[in-house]
Amino acid sequence: LHLSAVKLAELHSDLKIQEKDELSWKKLKAEGLDEDGEKEAKLRRNLNVIMTKYGMNGKKDSQLLETNYIKDGTESDTLDDPRLEKLWSKAKTSGKFSDEELDKLWREFKHHKEKIREYNILLETVSRTEDIHKNVINPSEENLVKEEILHNKHRELKEKLRSINQGFERLRKVSHQGYDTTSEFEEPRVIDLWDMAKSANFTEKELESFREELKHFEAKIEKHHHYQKQLEISHQKLKHVEGTGDKDHLNRNKEKYAMLQEKTKELGYKVKKHLQDLSSRISQGLQHNEL
Repeated sequence: LHLSAVKLAELHSDLKIQEKDELSWKKLKAEGLDEDGEKEAKLRRNLNVIMTKYGMNGKKDSQLLETNYIKDGTESDTLDDPRLEKLWSKAKTSGKFSDEELDKLWREFKHHKEKIREYNILLETVSRTEDIHKNVINPSEENLVKEEILHNKHRELKEKLRSINQGFERLRKVSHQGYDTTSEFEEPRVIDLWDMAKSANFTEKELESFREELKHFEAKIEKHHHYQKQLEISHQKLKHVEGTGDKDHLNRNKEKYAMLQEKTKELGYKVKKHLQDLSSRISQGLQHNEL
């Protein structure tokens, strides 16, 4: 796959979550609790996202070009959207950002690109489901269930599109004005969650509790970023030492690399699982608003 050490660790975390979700689904299916097949469809959709994200879907254009972003603060990857490319180019040449801030902003752009990719995959899934539904001649109870599934998917599309629009407005604002030093959160995923939480049906007490949890979540993400960078540095050192022929030095570097790799995988899994839980809670609050 030609993935970097960090991307391989992320792939491991994503597949670990997918495996856990599939085991849970198998138990539900055995108990007859997924009769409409919605949970199975969501699992397939999630797997499709993973395969697309890491270039395993057989499409050459989805294969990411991986480099070590520590070298110049950014990755040599395209954003696949002229509007995003224009904003990123403007931000890079504006002189308003330090190297560290540019690195942080690039993560926001990449996060936004991933949201668009997930939205398009869901949109394609919904379109296929609608085509199948339209071809059914005789209405039945099963078709009524499928209509409810489609309704839920359209609601999910609506939530994702709202998040994309909010995210783009934030990128546009930051790219033109620079970072607000008084901003409460810095991590893109946390900013998204907080914006959505403020629109959900939470009481002031629940919102304040959620704010505190987001602070802990952001600290967890920052710790994960730290280990990702250390893993990339360790990977570069290991490649260098492999060419020296010093076996003792090589073994020490291999041990350190293996330790960092496991820690990065473990933290990546915890971050993504925590993100799932937080997103689910917000989604429930947003759904309650529509009732």
